[in-house]
Amino acid sequence: MDKSLTTAPLRTLEEALHAMIVRSRSEPAPDLAERLDRLARLRSVVADNEERFRQAISADFGHRSAVETTIAEIMLVFSEIRHATKHLKTWMTPQRVATALQLLPARNRLMPQPLGVVGIIAPWNYPLQLTLAPAIGAIAAGNRVIIKPSELVPHFAALLKEAVGEKFDAAEVLVTGVEDEIATGFAGLPFDHLMFTGSTRVGRLVAEAAGRNLTPVTLELGGKSPAIIDASADLDEAAERIAYGKLLNAGQTCIAPDYVLVPERSLQALAEKVRAQMRRMFGTDPSNEDYTSIVSDRHYARLEGLVADAAQRGAKILQPAKPDDPNWKAHRKFPPTLILGATEAMAVMQEEIFGPVLPVLGTRDAAEGDRLRQRPRPAAGAVLVRQGTQRAR
Repeated sequence: MDKSLTTAPLRTLEEALHAMIVRSRSEPAPDLAERLDRLARLRSVVADNEERFRQAISADFGHRSAVETTIAEIMLVFSEIRHATKHLKTWMTPQRVATALQLLPARNRLMPQPLGVVGIIAPWNYPLQLTLAPAIGAIAAGNRVIIKPSELVPHFAALLKEAVGEKFDAAEVLVTGVEDEIATGFAGLPFDHLMFTGSTRVGRLVAEAAGRNLTPVTLELGGKSPAIIDASADLDEAAERIAYGKLLNAGQTCIAPDYVLVPERSLQALAEKVRAQMRRMFGTDPSNEDYTSIVSDRHYARLEGLVADAAQRGAKILQPAKPDDPNWKAHRKFPPTLILGATEAMAVMQEEIFGPVLPVLGTRDAAEGDRLRQRPRPAAGAVLVRQGTQRAR
């Protein structure tokens, strides 16, 4: 990149990356003790700042349930570190592999080695867990790591940068700022590996930018994840699970049920049961501290648009209040919404919803359900509910 065209934040980042690359090539790969120490320090980054992370994430969302941050973020990070710590010695051990006849009497060994410097472009919806989980794997593998937090969570990003800077040398783990120039330039830097979690649209841009350096990329992208209800399913059990999965983090989860496919004769019954479960779990008061806000005004408006488009095209909308109700909008909390009679022509069935809006579609038979499920939009996951079984794919 032409130095004369780069801004100060990006130029500083380029220099830090270059220093990491040089050290990753000139110094021995970190041994087991060093990697375990880095994992322990990463754990202390979270453990020493648990309440501060809860408050920072809530400030970024407008309101984030403290229970959700604890269960879906902090506890999962601790679990990932515990798992890596337990198994790291085995992961690092060279393995003997079969030797082709023409290469005898040589012997082959598979020896795990670090790649070098791993870049992580983190999302906003679970900023702590989805930032540190890939970092845990990269550190366990002996790599140096540069993390770019999402610009939608500036309070969290600033706290993470401070906390990591207190525990790590800048040549081990570095957290960037969230300036626009870093956001646009990060993927174009010559990392040894780049990891991105986010939308399909941005994922394409990341892969294109990384491709100019032939940087290998791991993309974790969203999609439309159906919950498929078999005719034999227990509707009460299915409704409870769907409601919980949909409203966790106010639906801002890539594997939340995006829509439901249910036999047509059970559509109304299931919809009423899901609606009742949503009320039981979160009530109808937008000041409920267990119900999380939508992360930004732009995302709130996008959800309003999806619901309005469905209503205009003839769908039935079930809500405890209208999204423009000032009591809900002032908290940026989107009312839990069911959409009955959704069709493939509606925007809500063409893009990832990423919010507490749930289309429920009736199907005449299994073939129609399969056709709807296999639409071009990829699924981040799928859940099939039958009597006595539940299978995730």
